Amino acid sequence: MRLPQRSKRVEVGRRWSKRVFLALALIPLWVCSASATALVGPGEKLAGLIEWFGDWQQDRADPPQAIPAAGPTGPTLPLDRLDDPSAMERSLRQLLERRGPIQLTVPEGRAWMGDFGLGTGDTLRGHLLVLRGTAQIFGRLEGNVVALDGDIVVHRGGSVTGDALAISGKVRDADRAIEGEVRALSQVATPPPRVGPLSALRRGAGLAGVFLILSLIGFGLVTFARPSLETVSDTVRHSLGRAFLVGLLAQVLVIPTFGMLVVGLALTVVGVLLIPFAVATYLLLVLAALVLGVIAMAHATGETYTRRRMALGVVVSPNSYRYVRLGLLALLALWVVWVVFGWVPMAGSLVFGGAALVTWLMTTVGFGASLLSRAGVRPDFAGRIIPSEALTDEYLWATPQLGVPAVKRPTTPKGP
Repeated sequence: MRLPQRSKRVEVGRRWSKRVFLALALIPLWVCSASATALVGPGEKLAGLIEWFGDWQQDRADPPQAIPAAGPTGPTLPLDRLDDPSAMERSLRQLLERRGPIQLTVPEGRAWMGDFGLGTGDTLRGHLLVLRGTAQIFGRLEGNVVALDGDIVVHRGGSVTGDALAISGKVRDADRAIEGEVRALSQVATPPPRVGPLSALRRGAGLAGVFLILSLIGFGLVTFARPSLETVSDTVRHSLGRAFLVGLLAQVLVIPTFGMLVVGLALTVVGVLLIPFAVATYLLLVLAALVLGVIAMAHATGETYTRRRMALGVVVSPNSYRYVRLGLLALLALWVVWVVFGWVPMAGSLVFGGAALVTWLMTTVGFGASLLSRAGVRPDFAGRIIPSEALTDEYLWATPQLGVPAVKRPTTPKGP
């Protein structure tokens, strides 16, 4: 991997590293988002996003309206007793997930979709069910009131003779005019998590996607910014403790620095206009440094493993592509164990904690090395323990101690 012309390659890397670093700044934003999503359940996150978007579109398209009563065989939801809100919520969620127009029969009451308002001086006899909306009570409601994904607000002058239940919402009573029991469930009841082979397959698919994206970024860095990547990798290998301390300190100061940047720009008229651009640039640079550090850490891990195998006499092909692939596979192996045993109650939590801790340590070291080397522009912290001569000749790898003369590199015989 190391060539005698390494100094020239470093000079070339200095000229191109800034351009490549800014060009790749948009990719880490996508990668970090995909990583966070994949490791906590990509299928569930994507399904939740699609469901939220569909509900949002439906709320915008459909105005508040009364829900028609179902036929004799249709769904029925009595509101006489509100002692089991969890079962009521499950029934309503299943009703909302159905396709087509919603129909629901509320014995001795009515159901409403969207915001509902009972005017001052009006009286509504019977129970009231409000779905995906807020119940504004200015008049008198003689019965129970239930709101799903919305609040129940009883204004001054309004009253409710029965109970009030807000599921995923709040109950606000200005004059304490609710005569019955008042309950509010702030969190939506979710079904128990799916376990077993299906859950492991879903997590494995997300993990494979993250590995593929990181591999593409790593191969892109090797192809277009190899000198910079090698400089950051050398900083990881030869200044490990210093890189960890710098990365840890940078994680602590990243938010205060961001606040100081925004406050400093806000003090001037021109700076206020530059705040959106400065914020976007700052976040992209931090994410780019994180991803570059992860790739460099993988490169250093793969290079160390390859060096040890070559020192034992194993014939392998040393190159940066191989280093990045081996390092990412080593990191992937930790999460594969979590994918397989993540559904086990105790073992899954322990494996997840161990994998997360190791990933954080590797990310911290890589982040610090990226900052120390200025994204590969400054090689000052690379190879300070090992002499520079030991980094230029592959044949020195098998030498047991430094200072022992090594075999000269064979030369290609010249023709007659």
